[in-house]
Amino acid sequence: MKKVILYSVVILAAGGASFFTYKHSVKFEELQKDRLATIVTKDEVFANAVAEQAKLGKEKATLAESQQKRAEVTQSIASLKAAGADMEREVAALDTTLKAQDAEFAELEKTLKEVNKILEDLGGGVTLDTLPEKIQQIEDDKKARMLKLEELTTLVGAAEKLLEKNRAEVDRLVKKDNERNKRIRQNSLEASITAVDQDWGYLIIGAGSNSGFTPQTTLIVKRDGRLIGRVRPSKIEPTQTIADIDFSSLAVGVRIQPGDRVMLMKPNAN
Repeated sequence: MKKVILYSVVILAAGGASFFTYKHSVKFEELQKDRLATIVTKDEVFANAVAEQAKLGKEKATLAESQQKRAEVTQSIASLKAAGADMEREVAALDTTLKAQDAEFAELEKTLKEVNKILEDLGGGVTLDTLPEKIQQIEDDKKARMLKLEELTTLVGAAEKLLEKNRAEVDRLVKKDNERNKRIRQNSLEASITAVDQDWGYLIIGAGSNSGFTPQTTLIVKRDGRLIGRVRPSKIEPTQTIADIDFSSLAVGVRIQPGDRVMLMKPNAN
């Protein structure tokens, strides 16, 4: 009985072992399949990852290239804008230059008309070709006229100097003549005695410095055309003179009286 039981146990154990072995084998096969599938999936994922990495690298390279091209395009656009601004400035400058040239052309045309008018006024068939010769002729004529003007200026200067000299000589002669006439008038000057002080020996004459009397003047006293004595001025005023009586010049018994006349004792040289 024990053997049967033991055999049964062995059989059961062997069956269980076989069962577990089979089950384990099945599970192992499944795991192996899963492992192989995982390996395949892993390889596919890795291949995909490598492909994606390569693709990503290409895309990064393409992106970098695109960014470079974009930077270049941006720089080109900026350069084109700058060039466009420069061109606009150049166009504006050209417009200004053209306007200035138009004004210059208008001025030149005006000047040309004036030149043509001058050529017509010059006469003699003067043209732009013969104008230099005409200008030279005018310059020569101008030089000749300038030389003539210098000669005339020199002559005028000499004449003015001579005239000035003559005027100075005339002034000198006129002054001399006036002085001579003054001396002549003084030589013929006579004045009346207005008062006499016999005690103090002086008298007063009704003429003074305005009549040419000076302290150095010696006067003679006349009465009825006859010399009766001499007096010397001691104080001369503009309209009267106080003179001392020279008693030594008087005749015995003669006294100077108011109303007697005085005149210069020594005439002035003419």
